[in-house]
Amino acid sequence: MEIRRVQITGGSSYVITLPKEWIKNLHIQKNDPLGINVQSDGTLLLTPKMTQQNLERIKEFDVSQIPQPTYLLQRLIGAYIAGYTSLKIISSSRMPTAVQNVIRSFTQLAIGPEVVEETDTAILLKDLLKPTEMPLDRTIKRMQIIVKGMYEDVMRSLQNRDTALAEQILSRDDDVDRLHWLVARQYNILLQNISLAGTMNITIDMASTCFLISRIIERIGDHVVRIAQNVPTLIDNDLDQTILDKIQTASGLASEIFNTSIHAFFKKDLKSSHGTIESVIELETLCGEINTLALQQQAIVAISVGYIIESIRRIGEYAEDISENVINYLI
Repeated sequence: MEIRRVQITGGSSYVITLPKEWIKNLHIQKNDPLGINVQSDGTLLLTPKMTQQNLERIKEFDVSQIPQPTYLLQRLIGAYIAGYTSLKIISSSRMPTAVQNVIRSFTQLAIGPEVVEETDTAILLKDLLKPTEMPLDRTIKRMQIIVKGMYEDVMRSLQNRDTALAEQILSRDDDVDRLHWLVARQYNILLQNISLAGTMNITIDMASTCFLISRIIERIGDHVVRIAQNVPTLIDNDLDQTILDKIQTASGLASEIFNTSIHAFFKKDLKSSHGTIESVIELETLCGEINTLALQQQAIVAISVGYIIESIRRIGEYAEDISENVINYLI
């Protein structure tokens, strides 16, 4: 770190010299304007970039270097999350049909990228969504609403013995994934261009907290899917009503913890955050009781109950993680 002393010129203006190497590397000339952004922690961000638009970043993929089309999908998702604005897929010969299908699947999964140019040997995807058009907190709220609905429906399917409803939940998890990718992408874009934080009305600390909470909600959605996968087994076999009632009670408690933790995040409520952490202890005790009762059931039922209870417990614990992140941020 270089130390430079503040000087006074003209009797009222405070000035500080800039590193010569920095000036040369960025080709800054006399009278060139520089942007100054005051950060939440009191530091100053000095930048020659006077616009707060996202920088153009292009990533190219040669399909001849990728052994399987599924690998291409994973790389496209990785580049999207990393914040690349354009993705170019090239081929030495005619673009394989399998690759075209992967690209089509990617554009359906990710929010923003669209095909803007296409030839027999190349496809160009461009992100048409501006970061400022999807605030992080609004995306978090949308994720919470989707997962909350999935969770309520999966427990309703168990109560009403509705296998079709349980199966519908599996496809809705894709919406949670794509929203999580969007949050991760916007967070990475902010890290690359901090001046965007002012336009998006968010601090880097808050963006980091949103990213962590988004990842937790995505994992909660995965556990809801796991519950949905095991519900048909309990529907097809007789399950003791006492166990079913206790599962519903545990599920209600986990759902309440999850909803309270998200509410505490939006309201910046420390008291509620502490309360959810205490409720998890009660949930864990109840889940232990259900597992003990499940051992008296036939093996196939006991296994499915075990998976469901484990996921309910993990949902409560993940919600506890959300509250801990809220506490850390607020403190």
